[in-house]
Amino acid sequence: MFLPFPNSNYVVSTQRVSKIILSNEPDDEMALSEHIEEFSQRLIFCFGVLALITIACFTDIKEIVRIFQAPAIGIKFLQFAPGEYFFASIKIAAFCGILFSSPIILYQIFLYVVPGMTKKERNIIVPGTLAAIILFGVGILFSYFFLVPAALKFFIAYGSDVVEPFWSFDQYFDFLAVLIFTTGLVFQVPIVQVLLGISGIVTGEKMLSAWKYVIVMSTIVAAVVTPSTDPITQLFLTGALLALYLGGSSFVILLEKRMSLTE
Repeated sequence: MFLPFPNSNYVVSTQRVSKIILSNEPDDEMALSEHIEEFSQRLIFCFGVLALITIACFTDIKEIVRIFQAPAIGIKFLQFAPGEYFFASIKIAAFCGILFSSPIILYQIFLYVVPGMTKKERNIIVPGTLAAIILFGVGILFSYFFLVPAALKFFIAYGSDVVEPFWSFDQYFDFLAVLIFTTGLVFQVPIVQVLLGISGIVTGEKMLSAWKYVIVMSTIVAAVVTPSTDPITQLFLTGALLALYLGGSSFVILLEKRMSLTE
């Protein structure tokens, strides 16, 4: 019978990883068959967690739908085809399942790859992974509380004296999902900057000196990744991108100074 929970070997593997994290060298004790077995166990566990969270979201889909509808003040949603709301509910449950299970899945990936890393590599990967998760979450919140309301306000106000705002809920969710997910990805800019800085490809000073080009690129990226064409949403995202870039550049400079002091 399929169980999405780890067995005894899985628990032992996780305990082994915790010991490896405290050491200075990678672990070479596991045979290829053991690596394959551990991978399959973690893969099954990830799919099980994803399925359970998705099902849990679907059982309480009405409350989740209300959360998604909250930014669309004054809009009446219609069902333009048989089963449209049902299939939209499945998409929402799957979207939320992926969203909420992603930290657990990333943690499982980390536990699988960490035995092959040195302590220096782990000192980079561990905080980098945590920072990426936090920034992705901040990007989602920024999109939901700032970008989405600004975009909807623009669309509702534009042409409100000509047409009645009756929207398809399925298309509305697609709009929200694209905007929220792309914003979360865009908020990974500082992580990319830190990786470039640590690898020595680009220094923090060079990053800061390119701020004029960054403004242009931020505007272009904001126009491409946002599903709407309103200037308010693009302005918000451009400002967020610029702030993230400048913050990432400053953090790279601090890292470079710290690394130079420890050498």
